Amino acid sequence: MSDIVVKRSVWQGNQERGLVDAAMDRLRRGEVGSVPVAIGLVIIAAVFYRLNAHFLSAENLTNLALQMAATGTIALGIVLVLLLGEIDLSAGSVSGLTAVVMTLLYVRHGWNVVFAVIAAVAVGAAIGMLHGLMRTMLSMPSFVVTLAGLIGWQGLMLYLLGKEGTVNLPFDRGIALISDTWLAPSLGWLLVVLLAGGHLATSLVTRHQRVHAGLDAAAPVWIVLRSGGLAVLLGATVLVLNSDRGVPLTLVIFGGLVLAMDLILRRTVFGRRMYAVGGNAEAARRAGINVTGIRIAAFVGCSALATIGGILAASRLVAVNQSSGGSDILLNAIAAAVIGGTSLFGGRGRAYAALLGILVIQSITNGMLLLNVDSSVRFMVTGAVLAVSVAIDSVARRGAEGAR
Repeated sequence: MSDIVVKRSVWQGNQERGLVDAAMDRLRRGEVGSVPVAIGLVIIAAVFYRLNAHFLSAENLTNLALQMAATGTIALGIVLVLLLGEIDLSAGSVSGLTAVVMTLLYVRHGWNVVFAVIAAVAVGAAIGMLHGLMRTMLSMPSFVVTLAGLIGWQGLMLYLLGKEGTVNLPFDRGIALISDTWLAPSLGWLLVVLLAGGHLATSLVTRHQRVHAGLDAAAPVWIVLRSGGLAVLLGATVLVLNSDRGVPLTLVIFGGLVLAMDLILRRTVFGRRMYAVGGNAEAARRAGINVTGIRIAAFVGCSALATIGGILAASRLVAVNQSSGGSDILLNAIAAAVIGGTSLFGGRGRAYAALLGILVIQSITNGMLLLNVDSSVRFMVTGAVLAVSVAIDSVARRGAEGAR
């Protein structure tokens, strides 16, 4: 064996040991990532499949994909404010109000559907900015600001709906088609290639940059294995969905938003500043970060995503009514963000938390509906899962403080 080969093997070995040490350090700091959620999903799938084999059928999994898009999108916005250690209790009401605004402009005032959607998102963003200004300029707790918003925006929604209380959307065009559109099988497979290939390419570029900067980097074999695992997971999902009606457009929209937000949080200066403010606002301020601007941006993003979630929900219902944005939508969205791994104390969490969390909640709901379990039991089980998630977060936070 030549000296060059020996040196390369030693270098790779040091790299891998460095990665193992880094993984152990993360565990000691309590950063368990999405591992508990993944294990929980496997247990949920196994239990419900054992009790009702229809749970893992293509038809039921397709319905599950449809059910999770709207609330999952709202949960994505909740992740933004939780990263700063804040909360937004008005997300459900904002989603209902802005969906009503969009529907009224589209149905009653004859606006083009695209302009109606843009106007609704603008209204949602303006509401988020108002919440952010009240939180930062008046130093009001976000709990109080958004609790007032929850009540006030719901009242405005009921006022706009009037005595009829319901506005239907056209069944055969516009917004209704979003939840009734399915990708052709070839497009589903194209998505798998693009996502897995994109993950492999960005991982290799990141590795090259880290090696060039003299930092620890994952060995190429691990990068290929991770991208291969992602390709297998996506391929299995598309295979199952294609065996029924195909990949639903709503799932593609939700997945695209998750991917976009993950890139913003991990790859942009804005995202790093959000984590910095969430981890220690005072230290971030001393480092020159505009903490006020970051907080306002988080509330704007939360309300804008709540609007998109409300529009997806209106598309699925083909109407807006007095229950839009109500019921348990807000609680499920907050629970999804926390169950998915976003810390209630700020500074820790990923965009994928919304996807994983809503998958857990909707799987429990869907499985219990298949078993005809009473809703009271469903609420108790969901509450227990949420309590366990918060307990894990609290223990992780204590471990992180102990490791400092």
